[in-house]
Amino acid sequence: MELSNSIRWGLAVLYVCFCFAFFDKNGVEASHRVFKQFQSLPPNVTVTQANRTGYHFQPTKNWINDPNAPMYYNGVYHLFYQYNPKGVVWGNIVWAHSVSKDLINWTALEPAIYPSKPFDKYGCWSGSATILPGNKPVILYTGIVDDKNTQVQNYAIPANLSDPYLRVWIKPDNNPLIVADKSINSTFFRDPTTAWLGGDGNWRISIGGRSDFNNNISTGVSYLYRSRDFLKWVKAEHPLHASNGTGNWECPDFYPVSVSGGLDTSVVGPNVKHVLKVSLDATRFEYYTLGTYDVGKDIYAPDPDMVDGWNGLRYDYGNFYASKSFFDPIKKRRILWGWANESDTTDNDVSKGWAGIQLIPRTLTLDPNGKQLLQWPVEEVETLRGNKVELSNKILNKGESVEIKGITAAQADVNVTFSFESLDKAEPFDQSWDRYDAQKLCSQKGSTVEGGLGPFGILTLASQNLEEYTPVFFRVFKDQDKYQVLMCSDASRSTLMDGKCHIKDGKDAYRPSFAGFVNVDLKENKLSLRSLIDNSVVESFRAGGKTCITSRVYPTLAVNENAHLYAFNNGTQTVKIDSLNAWSMSKPLQMNN
Repeated sequence: MELSNSIRWGLAVLYVCFCFAFFDKNGVEASHRVFKQFQSLPPNVTVTQANRTGYHFQPTKNWINDPNAPMYYNGVYHLFYQYNPKGVVWGNIVWAHSVSKDLINWTALEPAIYPSKPFDKYGCWSGSATILPGNKPVILYTGIVDDKNTQVQNYAIPANLSDPYLRVWIKPDNNPLIVADKSINSTFFRDPTTAWLGGDGNWRISIGGRSDFNNNISTGVSYLYRSRDFLKWVKAEHPLHASNGTGNWECPDFYPVSVSGGLDTSVVGPNVKHVLKVSLDATRFEYYTLGTYDVGKDIYAPDPDMVDGWNGLRYDYGNFYASKSFFDPIKKRRILWGWANESDTTDNDVSKGWAGIQLIPRTLTLDPNGKQLLQWPVEEVETLRGNKVELSNKILNKGESVEIKGITAAQADVNVTFSFESLDKAEPFDQSWDRYDAQKLCSQKGSTVEGGLGPFGILTLASQNLEEYTPVFFRVFKDQDKYQVLMCSDASRSTLMDGKCHIKDGKDAYRPSFAGFVNVDLKENKLSLRSLIDNSVVESFRAGGKTCITSRVYPTLAVNENAHLYAFNNGTQTVKIDSLNAWSMSKPLQMNN
């Protein structure tokens, strides 16, 4: 795009400066929970392979949490992430850095950012990357400046743009760029977004936080800042958006979407909606709304039919948090990274020598109905597919199951479509049920509780005699003038371990029946499901990605070659497997080793 003289001058100043500078509520553990005795462990800690993922992103050992500043730059995908290089619990956090040519095979580099200066002496927390005109990347991140948890916003830049991997990053001494004014609680002021460039030549970013008023009711806030030169930032008189009663907002993400594909963060125009995603401290889930960005007023407004709060849409109804998206300019797609922490006990985390994974990156598009996003694993993951088995036209009567043999069930990609002749046996939806609490309903009506139309689905990571299994399944209800489709991923029977932590103040295992309702038209009497199974994680996608659920599980019997995969039906309505395709999944050639 054509730049005004003032923008050119500002960018020149920026790069001159560069040169001179040479649980936890719902089972997703709060990323800042402190176990000081385990923050730094001997470097020769043994890493156990039991339950370790085969094809998901994780370092060779130790703790990870939020994905930070993902970007594509000069032929290379970059992923930074919060990492403890010394232990398996949160602490000693640095920005670890890995690079890839294909989003599957990853090479670990030296940490890019770590506490070293007054503006981040007490911590380098999450942030985002922006590619400035001239193909110049900049990272904005949150620094902790004192033991009171005061948060400021800093920037970092590559030391050498000719280095294809951007190994070394510099934190100029004119940091911090943004300090909270008196109207902001500076201990809840973090995680700057990717910047977008307005038609007026000003850059904009948003920063998550909260404000307390009206008898201390906490309002989640996405603060808005503008800059002409990316150095001097001015807070807008109003936030980008705020929502009463939602609590602190972490890791905000703001970007445009369309039906046709991904868009650069600065795009506005017809047939474009905007997404505002926030990670809620109070619930440890992520929520998003679709809406309109008024470029004149610099305000985002959710669409009228959006629920703007705890009952709103989620990226994922399971173990998924602190996500960050980026635009891939080569394949014209928006890609989403999300973190899944461990749901095991603290002592088990310590004993195995690793904690946390990044989930398979997902493409994001707008559903043609305009009311939700569609998420789907990036196509590159299919390069890991190995041996394939197929099943079609298989009838499952009440109480019947069929084993899917011929693949490595502990590490698999399964895509199945079920059909049924009639909706007549769908159970009535009790109007006393909380239609926003699918998880509670799933815990009451699990995979073994006989229903009408459902439960039916697959049993993942199952032992031979079903002492352990993680079912992913559907149940259909008749709700006044429409049908409700409940999708569940139930970890409650996933392991024989007792789940009790034996470390003082440690966390017990968390094995919920994660669930969400699926907004789908049943006129064809079909439901589809795809699950990525990887030893201790099951990622499931319904109806082309309308509803997604991730579970972390730790079987003791259903491991490696002793894991099994079944399709089942425990409803009175007969269902048919129209088609089932399943593949063994190989390990990447390189995973940060």
